[in-house]
Amino acid sequence: MEKLRILARKVGKTGVILAGGATATYVVYSGVKALQNAFDTDEGKLADGVPQNYAWAPLPSRAQLIESLKTDEFDVLVIGGGATGTGVAVDAVSRGLKTAMVEKYDFGSGTSSRSTKLIHGGVRYLEKAVFSLSYQQYCMVEEALAERANLINIAPHLAYPFPIMLPLYKRWQIPYFWAGIKAYDWVAGKQKLKSSYFLGRKKALEIFPMLKKDKLRGALVYYDGQHDDARMNISLAITAVRLGGSVMNYVEVLEILKTPDSEGKEVVSGAKVRDRMTGEEWNVKAKCVINATGPYTDRIRTMANPEVKKICQPSQGVHVVLPDYYSPTSMGLLDPATSDGRIIFFLPWQNVTIAGTTDEACEVTDFPSPTEKEIQFILNEIRHYLDPDVEIRRGDVLSAWCGIRPLVCDPNKADTQSIARNHIIEVTPDNLITIAGGKWTTYRHMAEETVDRAVEVCNLKPKTKCRTKGLLLDGAHGYTPTFFIRLVQDFGLENDVAQHLASTYGDKAFKVAKLASLTGKRWPVVGKRLHEEFPYIEAEVRYAVKEYACRAIDVLARRTRLTFCNVHAAEEALPRIVEIMAEELKWNKKKQKEEIDHAKTFLRREMGLDLGTGAKNVPINFTKDEINLYVNRFKTLDSDHKGYITVNDLRKYFKKIGERVSEDQLHDILNEVDLNKNAQVDLGEFLQLMSALKSGNVANSRFAQVTQMMQERDKISVERSGGGV
Repeated sequence: MEKLRILARKVGKTGVILAGGATATYVVYSGVKALQNAFDTDEGKLADGVPQNYAWAPLPSRAQLIESLKTDEFDVLVIGGGATGTGVAVDAVSRGLKTAMVEKYDFGSGTSSRSTKLIHGGVRYLEKAVFSLSYQQYCMVEEALAERANLINIAPHLAYPFPIMLPLYKRWQIPYFWAGIKAYDWVAGKQKLKSSYFLGRKKALEIFPMLKKDKLRGALVYYDGQHDDARMNISLAITAVRLGGSVMNYVEVLEILKTPDSEGKEVVSGAKVRDRMTGEEWNVKAKCVINATGPYTDRIRTMANPEVKKICQPSQGVHVVLPDYYSPTSMGLLDPATSDGRIIFFLPWQNVTIAGTTDEACEVTDFPSPTEKEIQFILNEIRHYLDPDVEIRRGDVLSAWCGIRPLVCDPNKADTQSIARNHIIEVTPDNLITIAGGKWTTYRHMAEETVDRAVEVCNLKPKTKCRTKGLLLDGAHGYTPTFFIRLVQDFGLENDVAQHLASTYGDKAFKVAKLASLTGKRWPVVGKRLHEEFPYIEAEVRYAVKEYACRAIDVLARRTRLTFCNVHAAEEALPRIVEIMAEELKWNKKKQKEEIDHAKTFLRREMGLDLGTGAKNVPINFTKDEINLYVNRFKTLDSDHKGYITVNDLRKYFKKIGERVSEDQLHDILNEVDLNKNAQVDLGEFLQLMSALKSGNVANSRFAQVTQMMQERDKISVERSGGGV
């Protein structure tokens, strides 16, 4: 408390703490040193009995893990395969407890893969701590800062320090925000990554030229952490498996099992589960069951005890993805006060730009979907900070997704913004343990406290105390920042592909590279891309199957991040992904079609493919001359005067100008404007597309290129040039 009071005096009445920031130290230990620091070794074993070379232990097959779930009796059964669930599994198994974990869908398929991709300490809580002298809020920030430093340490290939800029447009904001940022640096102490600093107007525009120049006074820059959330989640799951855990995706809990204890009291003793891939059902026996299901927390709680009161208030957040030219490659942007009081981040990530997020109370669903209203809100807020020369077009949105936050409910607060994202651990009379709330950054500490409680409540006998502080995750042991160079030199991979593999798989990138097939070119020697615009290669699909990818969307959304980066590119890569998975998993033609249909439904429903792709809701707003121009272009294509355009009209036009276009390309061009999906484009649809292009609701349309260039009779490129959702 004394340190908190000192901080309050330092900030005084002029200080403010920005929402969403954090800092951390960035120390990359070698695998050997980290293991030595984390464990006491004896005859080649870690203190808890786990093999010292666990990082290179072969992965068991899915069938072997399923058999273990059927036949073994476990100390701990974890329900939920997100960040918290996999974190609990790693903690439990690293203590020497026999551990199982089941996940209804894929690892991280819910909230844990749909975050803002930041590892942050929660500066908003520090503001509350300072101005209300809340020791609890202060401890939350201090804990998060320590955990962020640890996460960057144990997965240096996936997590890294990242600068974020706060532009300032009023003179009084400079000391006001500077005080808050510096107070945050002071609290971070040894966990501070780098000191925050002030930039003058000229330097700020040099670094972030897209900023609105008018009245810009300068900017503050502070450091946060950034990571690939889905890959981090998968790395946790794989680490648990390599340590000896029986961890499996696509296994759904149907019922919580209970048996009498020695005193006749009904206690939780396992769960009835179903393999969603085969439909087979069985019972998993466990001395302790831990509910770590995030937004689904209350579903498992009521499954065990129908009368319990809800403790989780779900809130949905939407993000949109824009092209990389919307932001610098190495600097994010923070808007700390949007029009409705929320915060917006604007971040470069995976060679695209992420903008978000929203915060609205919602119902829990398996298929969270972004809405057009939320997308427009984000785009409107971005416009406040970017220069008017940068046109924020709705058609530039490449992808949009929605994640459901598992906020811990406070019955005294009405709005979800006031609900703290700290966690709670609940133990029911029948010994069901629930870990709820929290955030990505603090998953490890949450897991530690949860397993500590499980040991106490269920009388478990671990071989050691918690060992996860400094325990390197899968891929981190042999990774160095120059690791990608060896991939280029040893395998003949393209530089950006090698950097992607190294920063995704760490030291396991060699295993992926060994699966890569020859390109047939002088360079690169190996590494056929899944899509020409992205560094993902076909070998990753084969490796994903070894890491328990069961469905096409597991590869599209989480083993690669195609759906999050560009939903159109994901749709284009889908057939080849299914083809490769079919070879690995022995799918027949019927199964392949099912996977393609399932993936396309996912892209439309959850990744924004159906939002804003056409022009149905765009009003036609042209001058008389513009209408005459577009009508004439329409008539040029409709040479038979039918009143509509078909794929045959496009075929004749391209033949006339001598351009070779495939049938698939012809149908793709027509589909861009065929709003009614009847294989015909009438004049109304045509004019709506032209109006949508004019307003920016649709961008980079190949059909529009055809009509625009036909007057000059120039040959056009029919390769996909972008396009939004």
